[in-house]
Amino acid sequence: MNITSTIRGLLRGNGRRDVVRDYLDQSVSLADLERRQREVDSGRFRGRSYPFY
Repeated sequence: MNITSTIRGLLRGNGRRDVVRDYLDQSVSLADLERRQREVDSGRFRGRSYPFY
């Protein structure tokens, strides 16, 4: 890993993994955590496969 890729990674902001981790960390109970995990597994944070919304 070189310095430019490190800097790019820092400037990029939160990646998908960090966003998902933050979302799961906000759970308040075991049932809430399991529900959130199912949402993530079903594609809640996947990018759209089409260019328009």
